[in-house]
Amino acid sequence: MPAGELAIVLHTHMPYVEGGGEWPPREIRELISSGGCDFTTAAAHAGCEPSVEGFGTWPFGEEWLWEAVATSYLPLLDVLERRGVGRSRRQLTLSLTPVLCDQLQAPGALERCLEFLLTVRPESHAIDAAVHRQGDAAVAAELERSARDYARAATRLQELISTPGGLLGALGAHATWTSTATHAVLPLLALRDSIVLQLGVGIESHRRRFGEWGAGLWLPECAHAWWVNALLTELGVRMTCVELTSIFGRGDQRNLHPHRLEQGPALFPVDREVVDLVWGPGGYPASGAYRDSHRRTAHDHHAWANDGQVYDRERAQAQARADAASFVSAVSDRLSGGGLCVCALDTELLGHWWYEGPLWLEAVLEQADAAGLRLTALDEQLLERHPPVAGQLPRALPAISWGEGGDLRSWSGPEVADLAFQSRTAELHAHTGEHGELSPRAVRELLALQSSDWAFLAQRGWAGDYPRQRASWHAAQLAAAISDPEPAPGLRNLAPWLA
Repeated sequence: MPAGELAIVLHTHMPYVEGGGEWPPREIRELISSGGCDFTTAAAHAGCEPSVEGFGTWPFGEEWLWEAVATSYLPLLDVLERRGVGRSRRQLTLSLTPVLCDQLQAPGALERCLEFLLTVRPESHAIDAAVHRQGDAAVAAELERSARDYARAATRLQELISTPGGLLGALGAHATWTSTATHAVLPLLALRDSIVLQLGVGIESHRRRFGEWGAGLWLPECAHAWWVNALLTELGVRMTCVELTSIFGRGDQRNLHPHRLEQGPALFPVDREVVDLVWGPGGYPASGAYRDSHRRTAHDHHAWANDGQVYDRERAQAQARADAASFVSAVSDRLSGGGLCVCALDTELLGHWWYEGPLWLEAVLEQADAAGLRLTALDEQLLERHPPVAGQLPRALPAISWGEGGDLRSWSGPEVADLAFQSRTAELHAHTGEHGELSPRAVRELLALQSSDWAFLAQRGWAGDYPRQRASWHAAQLAAAISDPEPAPGLRNLAPWLA
């Protein structure tokens, strides 16, 4: 049996929220500059309902992407670049979803992000700091320190904007895996044509942008089923991650090696025993020393730790290094008999939701090297060391995911059945009607409608009416595009290379 290896997989994705026009919108700019307006009230003037001008800015919309850039993607890029491209690609697996790449590459998008970091964030921090300075100087000082984080992010982003390839090119140098076009849950699609479209657009997008593809594909939500398997093989996918806890059980040793379903791709089980050290209830991010991502100031900033104290960066950094050591030790124990441990995380957890996450990741990489724990990417070379095992999965593999219950209920259960039905109806109308070949406009609207994000956000109740607004808007635009195939400006940079 080969020595144990740890594969950290970072899945990088944001919903399609591309905006448009200037940022901040004129109304916000004028109200903030007057100095007497509450930022939340001012921002509300931007609105969030979808329109041909974009898909909102605040509180649900393009600001999500800009926050992810500032708090997750730039800090992660710093970690990766300190290790170097060759080393990071050997020791980590980074996936970038095509829909995220579309947005990072959209004309003017990062310039709007930079403007946001240079104007809105300094102003909103200053307003909150002024309020707290009167009663709690420590909170005010932490807000001022937080503002400097955004200033550093702005400087870094400005450098990248002026560099060939920009932020996307810098991240793409480390990325080897792609995903479906718009993060669709493949087992929920009704037709073969829809699955092939999502896979084909996703793979082609990666090749066009980065020039090579290592045959690894992140299945959105780790959702898989036997009827998807043959199509993955047909499109050239040789490896992917799945959640097999509902099949094998938590902690089962069969979760420590790849599997194969008939002649399909290698299926790498996500090891829930290790993932939940980070992702599960009571995982590392819940530690009292870490910055509280839920308690916020009036203008959406974070100044407190999970235990209620004013945030202390040095205390949190010490906790991150201690948790990294704990993680490396736990993984080493888990691999004492050999095998492959796959720890898959959403990239946005690191930094955006768990402020100290990038520091923790870098400490894990350093401490794993020091402890002799082998780090590996999920690639062709790994498959030679850990050949997939056949015959341990049911031939008719049911629909599985890493969502609630290990099935598809997070995207088609009672709370969001209306969205699943709307998407399915629109898909069948698009592919089986008498209107002939779909226009590029219709294809883009169909892809956008099929995103897993709308049902997930609605099921969790995290974004008000926004996800249902978006799904209904795309369904209506798809119907319009079928009737009138002339281009429309609503989806400016989604799969931009489509004719």
